[in-house]
Amino acid sequence: MNKQVSGKKGLPMGSIKPGTIKRLLKYMGQYRAQMILVFVCIIISAAVNAASSLFLKTLIDSYIMPLVGTKNANFSGLFHVLLMMGTLYLTGVVATLIYNRVMVVVEQGTLKHIRDEMFEHMQTLPLKYFDTHTHGDVMSYYTNDTDTLRQMISQSLPQMISSVMSILAVFVSMLSLSIGLTVFVVIFAFLLLRAIKGIVGKSSSYFVRQQDDLGALDGFIEEMINGQKVIKVFCHEEEAEKAFDKRNEALCESAAKANTFSNITMPVVNNMGYLLYVLLAIVGGAAGIAGVHNLYLGGVNVLTIGTIVAFLTLSRGFIMPMGQVSMQLNMVVMALAGASRIFAFLDEKSETDDGYVTLVNAKKENGKIVECEQRTDVWAWKHPHQDGTLTYTPMQGKIIFDDVDFGYEENKIVLHNISLYAKPGQKVALVGATGAGKTTITNLINRFYDIADGKIRYDDININKICKPDLRRSLGVVLQDVNLFTGTVMENIRYGKLDATDEECVAAAKLANADGFIRMLPDGYQTVLEGDGGGLSQGQRQLISIARAAAADPPVMILDEATSSIDTRTEAIVQKGMDALMQGRTVFVIAHRLSTVRNADAIMVLDHGRIIERGSHEQLIEKKGRYYQLYTGAFELE
Repeated sequence: MNKQVSGKKGLPMGSIKPGTIKRLLKYMGQYRAQMILVFVCIIISAAVNAASSLFLKTLIDSYIMPLVGTKNANFSGLFHVLLMMGTLYLTGVVATLIYNRVMVVVEQGTLKHIRDEMFEHMQTLPLKYFDTHTHGDVMSYYTNDTDTLRQMISQSLPQMISSVMSILAVFVSMLSLSIGLTVFVVIFAFLLLRAIKGIVGKSSSYFVRQQDDLGALDGFIEEMINGQKVIKVFCHEEEAEKAFDKRNEALCESAAKANTFSNITMPVVNNMGYLLYVLLAIVGGAAGIAGVHNLYLGGVNVLTIGTIVAFLTLSRGFIMPMGQVSMQLNMVVMALAGASRIFAFLDEKSETDDGYVTLVNAKKENGKIVECEQRTDVWAWKHPHQDGTLTYTPMQGKIIFDDVDFGYEENKIVLHNISLYAKPGQKVALVGATGAGKTTITNLINRFYDIADGKIRYDDININKICKPDLRRSLGVVLQDVNLFTGTVMENIRYGKLDATDEECVAAAKLANADGFIRMLPDGYQTVLEGDGGGLSQGQRQLISIARAAAADPPVMILDEATSSIDTRTEAIVQKGMDALMQGRTVFVIAHRLSTVRNADAIMVLDHGRIIERGSHEQLIEKKGRYYQLYTGAFELE
């Protein structure tokens, strides 16, 4: 709930990132054949719509008017033409059905590709990114923003292409009937477009703002859900509601304005279309009655009733697509705003890894260390050299901090001149008040963050030369904040070692003293945990986390307040299992309960990012300094 959020690094409010359309088309490019089919079907559909209007002229002038007042009329010709028109309409319907079905395939395939790339990229982002962005806003990329893309690809895009094709087909058709009336329609359409441009411009800016407000609201809701217990404990409900109302009001305002301008677009177009219809009927009718010569692409003729009726129908087919284009433009702008946010996320700099030393399973043959595939009790660092040779160094678990400085922000150093030496198999304890820098030190060992100055060596290897996945594979971490995943208890324990057998997972649970309560669950190890293991106590969740680390069986362990959520009685039992787990490993322990670090080989006392005391428990008690004050209660940890 106290997640720190920096200024938004995505889009400025009300803007769309340059190159968004080009990048989106690149994703759709893998469906080039389907898009060509869609384009062809849209052209067929637009041509059919225009041709059907032109058919009205032939139908009225050549087949209906000659039959008016005729006795014993022969309707076979009329029936034949109506059958042709039916076939024409059916062709249009089939073409429309095909391109709509194909666009669904294109849409879902494109979105799957984007979501896959987003999730893959998310795994490469540094921890700092998630420290400075709300989880809800990140979730919004996968939900709200991709949903706007779905609407655009499957609905707006084909509708816009269809409308443009219809406008072109109708324009040519109108010229084939009457150039004079076409000029009249074009002038009217120009005035209409000026009005539409103003409306769409207003709505577009608000649709972009709506996407940003929606992301901010999602982030706030996610934060409130995670902190619901804290909210209730501190009776913060009213303040939370006020904060939510403020964000919701911003979303309501931007969405209301966006949809207000969007919703008036079609009524304006419709009414202007009706006005054009009336004006054309008056002008065309007057010209027809007056016998005014009519210029068209084929020459000059006289305006007939069929020509006027067909032209009136075409005028509707010319104006309505303009309204549809303007309506879809709003959806396109909103989708492009969502796509801009997604691409801004994809453009976030991945965690860099310039390491080349890897960690491998090894065994000794004829006194030499050789690499092997199966898991052994021997680990080795694999060093590639420029001449193509490889050397293997046994992993010992020696970690050295040499005058290390670090700051989460460039100009704000939080660790100063940290120097420590952890021998292989040693247990090193870090103690101090909250904010002293204990967890930060362990984060640097994992290379979640890179140091500002100094060096960290792991088995005499500069830590930045070790590949991050291999470095982290060598470290088992038990955090104070436990994260369990949806799945069985067995699967959660196996998370530490995916190829662990059921027997190995059970042995790890026994080592952590979790076996007893797990067997009492409804389905034992096959009990499904949901919602981060919400049905378990905090202590039980922590025991599963410890069992997970035991299953991983790493050479180095980092225990960050690992027993903080376990009662004193259970802690004594678990400590035996932890001691067995730590046997023969280099261990870093962060603890507030100083009783748990008495048997540490070295204890580092930190204060405001500096090591102020170091030594064994007995040595520090003898000094009667800060550790002595902490241990005797003369100075309490904050």
